[in-house]
This record gives sequence, structure tokens and C-alpha cells, in this order.
Amino acid sequence: MNPKHAATVQSQGERTLPTEDLPLANCNAAAQRSMGTETDRRRFLGQVTSLAAAVALGPKPFADAAETPQSAEPMPTIQLGPHRISRLIAGSNPISGYSYLGSHTDRQMKEYFTVERTVEFLQNCERAGITAHQFADPDRAAPYLRLLRERGSKLRFFGLHAEREKLREAIALTQPVAMVHHGGVTDARFAEGKAGQVHDFVKAAHDCGVLAGVSAHNPDCIKRIADEGWEVDFFMACFYFLTRKTAKKDVDLPTLDIAYPFFKDDPKVMTQVVRQVKQPCLGFKILGAGRLCANQQTVRTAFKFAFENLKPTDGVIVGMFPWSFDEISANARFTRELGQSA
Repeated sequence: MNPKHAATVQSQGERTLPTEDLPLANCNAAAQRSMGTETDRRRFLGQVTSLAAAVALGPKPFADAAETPQSAEPMPTIQLGPHRISRLIAGSNPISGYSYLGSHTDRQMKEYFTVERTVEFLQNCERAGITAHQFADPDRAAPYLRLLRERGSKLRFFGLHAEREKLREAIALTQPVAMVHHGGVTDARFAEGKAGQVHDFVKAAHDCGVLAGVSAHNPDCIKRIADEGWEVDFFMACFYFLTRKTAKKDVDLPTLDIAYPFFKDDPKVMTQVVRQVKQPCLGFKILGAGRLCANQQTVRTAFKFAFENLKPTDGVIVGMFPWSFDEISANARFTRELGQSA
């Protein structure tokens, strides 16, 4: 258990001791010893009960503003069209309950990220120097985006979408600076020979007066768009080719289907393509959807790889789940340390 949380549990246990358990001043010595034994037993049981309750409730969420102090050191920035934004961008998968780790974690994320707590989370991101947020579902994002604006947030927002016919409505609802064609849909459209639909989305976004981006897990999609000279303002590039079809192995042993294949060398392949693209690229899943978060040294190594292999004009989108640890401050610190652009 985190020492901070352990201290909290201990303090709660001490405060729950009932005053009636204290020995009475006019008891004889034997009675006092007997009552003292009973008091000790009750005190022990009270502390155990408090500890169990604290564990059941989980650690105190790091949503309070005081947990993420404002940093005086400037955050590295990049240019996205006319907008200057932080090189670290707050992602939305945890907010939407997409953990890539199973239904239990999905549910925990959804329960944690209420509208109010999402607003507090993004306010903490802004306080730490992060100036942009990528959202996913416009309908889900609209309530917390509205509250953020009402409370004076200066964050820049851009969203994922894939339905050209509903794009104008989504833009009116969320008022983003850019819209990006959803990566999984991009990969599917290209595989189906329907890349033209993705291109139509890009044109429609421009017609609506916002920047147009394309997200992809398959590096070949980004390479083709760049080679064909599409009028794309920026790309979102997944570090892992999660939409590839898993190859069947020549073994007789039955295996479970792998829903998300995280291949070790995928980040090298994607960043090699990204470095050849003139547009800004925003790398995402740089932490392997939590698989590279065993400790902070592992996280730092992943940030280091990303910034060393992306262009100086590129950024990273990182989803954060500050349920038991102040991930915002840690990731902001790694970006300041490792992400200084040329």
C-alpha cells in the first residue's frame, strides 16, 4: 500500500475509537485491567474494520487541485495549424472507460470518471501545463467540455469521429479546433478499398472550418496518405498496430484469441514512417495501454523512446487514470525533461 494511503487509513482508525471504551477513573485496578483488555480488543477490531473499509473504498482519488501543483517551468510545445499546444496532450480512453485491460478495469474507469471528476482531472492537467485534450465520443464529451469552458478553461479540444454526415453536428456540439478520422475506422476503410471515404471526411472537416486529422494504427495508411498528398493537417499515429489480424501459429495447442496484439517492434515501425511525414504527428499508446507502466522508470523509458523517435514537431497523447497516483504531474515532468523540441 502507498505509505500516504496507509497513513490515511491509520488516522481514520484512530478517529473511530469510541469514547465509552476508555477506562473509568473510579474502577478498581482489577476492573481496570479487565476493561483495558477489552478496550485493547475493541481498539484492535475498530482499526481492522477501518482498514477493511478503506481498502474496499480504494485509495483516495488524486482529483483534488492541491494534488497537482501548478508548475512554473514551461511545457514544450508544438504547432498545430494556428494553435500552439503542449507537446503532451491528455487523452480520453480512460475517461471513456477503454482500458484495453479487461472489463473490470473498464468499469472502474467509467465509475471513477464522473462528469465532475473529469472536469477536475482536466483542470489539473491544465494546471500542470497541458494545454490540449483529445476527446472521443462527442455526446459523452459535451457535458464536461461545457463545464470546463464555463469555469474558464483555456484548453484546446479536438475529437475523433468517423461519420461525415454527422460531422457538422458533432462540431457544433463540442466546438473543437480540429476533428480527426477515427483510427480503427481508418484502418478498416483502407483494408476494404474505401480510402476515399476517409478523404471525404478530411474535406468535410475543412468545410466546417476546423483542422482535419487522420488517425491510424496501420503505418501503411499514414504513408499512403502522405504519398498521395492529402490535405491533412496532422496525423494521430498509434505506436501499436492493434488492428492487424493475428497470424495463426503452426501448433496443435489451442490458444485464446488475442484481442489486442501489442508487438514489441511496432513503435519502431510507426515512428520510422512518422519521421518521413511533413505534417505534425501525435503518437498515442506510447505506454502500450498500461503495459509499460510497471514502475516510473519504465514509464520514463517509454517517454524517452517516443520523444527521441518522433520529430521535434510531433507530440504525444497519453491517457491518464490518477486513481491512486498523480500520473498528471509525473507525465508532465517526463515531458519537460525529455520533450524539449529543437
